[in-house]
Amino acid sequence: MRLPARLLPAAALVPTAALLTGCFASSGSGQASTDGEGSGQRIRIAMMLPPRSALSPLSDDAFKLSRWSTAETLVTLDEDGDAEPALATGWKQSGKTWTFTIRDGVTFHDGTKLTAQSVVRSLSEAAAASPKPRILDGVELTVRAKGDTVSVTTATEDPLVPQRLSSPQLSILSAKAYAGKTVDPLGTGTGAFELTEVNGTTSARLDRYDGYWGGQAKAPGIDVSFVPDGTARAAALRSGEADVVEAVPVSQAALVDQDLITEVPMPRTNTLYLNTEKGIFRDAGMRAAAREAIDAATIVKGVYEGRADVADGLLGPALPWASGLRDGRKVQRAEAGDPDGAAITIGTFTDRAELPEVAQTLQQQLQKAGFKVKLDVREYANIESDALAGEFDAFILSRATVLDSGDPAAYLYSDFASDGSFNIAQLADENVDRMVRKASETEAGDGRRRAVVEAEAAVLATDAAVPMLHERVIQGDAAGVVGVAHDPRERELITVETYVK
Repeated sequence: MRLPARLLPAAALVPTAALLTGCFASSGSGQASTDGEGSGQRIRIAMMLPPRSALSPLSDDAFKLSRWSTAETLVTLDEDGDAEPALATGWKQSGKTWTFTIRDGVTFHDGTKLTAQSVVRSLSEAAAASPKPRILDGVELTVRAKGDTVSVTTATEDPLVPQRLSSPQLSILSAKAYAGKTVDPLGTGTGAFELTEVNGTTSARLDRYDGYWGGQAKAPGIDVSFVPDGTARAAALRSGEADVVEAVPVSQAALVDQDLITEVPMPRTNTLYLNTEKGIFRDAGMRAAAREAIDAATIVKGVYEGRADVADGLLGPALPWASGLRDGRKVQRAEAGDPDGAAITIGTFTDRAELPEVAQTLQQQLQKAGFKVKLDVREYANIESDALAGEFDAFILSRATVLDSGDPAAYLYSDFASDGSFNIAQLADENVDRMVRKASETEAGDGRRRAVVEAEAAVLATDAAVPMLHERVIQGDAAGVVGVAHDPRERELITVETYVK
């Protein structure tokens, strides 16, 4: 079993002072700002996950760029998931084609001007990427520029093109970003802060971009440290080493001044994915046996100390309409079989501090039901490829359900369609394919929400995924931080209004 002794992170084995030394980027807080309304103090952030793909916007690293307000998209989303103007000032649909008007007067951080051609370049690079950004799963699009407009044409009518283009993975960067073998966001964005330095998976530095089209930021810059260990992040908040801390672990939240933390229900579900392609869980009865063995309430109480919600489905309380549409619906599932000592391996990762403990609790529950269970726990960067390749019988994942478009249909397609790019369960089910496609093709509104819940039911009927709980984000903000965002979609963090007193 590849699991650290007693599940103690390395950070817990050394004194806090030694742990924090060298962990955080130099804040440069002594550099006073002469412009804006802030105090002149740079914002120090402790981020949970280090970059996985050298901060390429075509990867999940794009959400870091968005949270730092350095890379931007054509549109953004409001609290209800509706599209709002950003680098595009407006749009209209005509059949398969959406036409976007590009904002005038925007410059990239390298001094070049944002044009319709710039937008075409970035979107075309994303559409041709391998693998594609999740938001483009199952989507074929053609992008053309005409004057100050960009037309986006899809193979079939797509009612969610604006929402898709809000994904941080479709950020618009300057030509310089695409000059090398990989996309480089250094100094090529349009946001309030310019990315000026990246030190591998250790730290990053951003400076205020005074030419920002949306108005000058109140803080002179951002110093980012990547701190995968949750104990270290919480200690940084308590000691004043960090101004903003991502994802304070539940186990540490009670040790922090409660005035410094904010708890928000997230569109994030802790799910056990079961490998439907090979191994013991090819059998629906064995998947049903695993589902029936899981006591999610015990996990919520014991591991999350009550700071989570037991799952009724894949979509949680951050999407309140899902529960209402789900009421009274019965999912038809297979009957549970007898594990009879079947050996399984469950994988998960250490980057989210609660998951190794969830794995241990599940191990006990499944062993009680008759399975023999081995755990394989690593850092996410070292386990993702194996999970996607189906190397585990089961995998525990904390998964954002509306991460990319503000609409869960994209998540359902990515994770459960037979050609989905994040199909850890290796699921290939005709009914699921049909239902997730229906949800993806339905116009925005009540009809689409009903189709999403029907697709959810189709997935649950397979027992390819067993939703256990819905997480709440616990964000730490030092006492002097003003205007930091608390975004359940994890797109915003530092904005033009954020500064340290």
